[in-house]
Amino acid sequence: MNDKQTLEQIIEQMKETVRDSKEQIFEISEKTRQEYEELENELKEVRRKVNEVIQKTDEKQRQAQMSRNHLAQVSRKFQHLDSEKVQKAYDYANEKRVELALLQNDEKQLRERRDHIERRLIQLEDTMNRAEVLVGQVSVVHNFLDGDLREVGEIVEDAKEKQAFGLKIIQAQEEERKRVAREIHDGPAQLLANVLLRSELIERVYNNQGVAAALKEVQDVRGAIKSSLAEVRRIIYDLRPMALDDLGLIPTLKKYLGNLADQTQDKTDIRFILLGNDARMSPGLEVATFRLVQEAVQNAVNHAKAKQIIVKAEMRPSQVTLMINDDGCGFDINEVTENSFGLMGMRERVNMLKGDLHIDSTKGRGTKITIVVPLHETEIKDKK
Repeated sequence: MNDKQTLEQIIEQMKETVRDSKEQIFEISEKTRQEYEELENELKEVRRKVNEVIQKTDEKQRQAQMSRNHLAQVSRKFQHLDSEKVQKAYDYANEKRVELALLQNDEKQLRERRDHIERRLIQLEDTMNRAEVLVGQVSVVHNFLDGDLREVGEIVEDAKEKQAFGLKIIQAQEEERKRVAREIHDGPAQLLANVLLRSELIERVYNNQGVAAALKEVQDVRGAIKSSLAEVRRIIYDLRPMALDDLGLIPTLKKYLGNLADQTQDKTDIRFILLGNDARMSPGLEVATFRLVQEAVQNAVNHAKAKQIIVKAEMRPSQVTLMINDDGCGFDINEVTENSFGLMGMRERVNMLKGDLHIDSTKGRGTKITIVVPLHETEIKDKK
């Protein structure tokens, strides 16, 4: 067995170990999540019981106090009352005292159980978060082992640069997969689950309320299916607008901004202005510039709550200039942190294109983003 075969065998063993570890982490995560949900339900019940016991304890304290007052009055008239009445007063006061003590003990136990559950929930939440992080890290390791290291080696000569390059690509892929999975789970998956549930109710509605009500339910289900289909198409479009390959940057931007304006239901006025000739660029450059405009406009709609957004694209033989102006809430550029992933991603894209990014924003006065990307003769061609 030569060195190459030995290395491949070692990598396969490592991949198998990593897969097994990932499955074990996933099992731990699922068991933890199940326990978390059970304890959450128990916590609600315990809190309800605590409130009930507190109310009963307050009432029992009032009764105990009244019995002690009555016993004190009887004691003062001890010489004038027969022993049976005195004994009854004493027994009644003692009974209320015992009942109060039992309730107080129940309240103490319930409070201790409540506090224990709350502490346990914090621990379980931390475990779930750690498990999620570990699954992502293990996936990165597995994908790195499963990648074609020889192809990466032809691109990057230095071993350290090779490792960093591979990990960056895989991490970006994992983040994108996670984002798409979250969008599908929160969007189409929820809508389809609702469609399934409502479709099961149609027969019941028909039997109980008649044909008209059933038809109305069918129309509602049809509307939900249309919404789900639109959401799926939006996710596909966000992943890769097919018009970008067929028509180029400018027509795709017009279509994207038009669709986005329709989605905002006239809450945001989005305009597009082209300066210069509509020209095709290299595919990679068109994708990068489209993503830059997409990120800037999405930030203006989702975070700045802008009422008007103006996108300008100026095409020149030597460069393309993109300007995105909005009248939203704006922000203090000095307060932007490293966790501002949208802006960080834009800066990284512009740096990769060897371009310039300038952001001018003030709280309450909107934001203006200017992006200048240099072009080479091989990257741009006028449409005929």
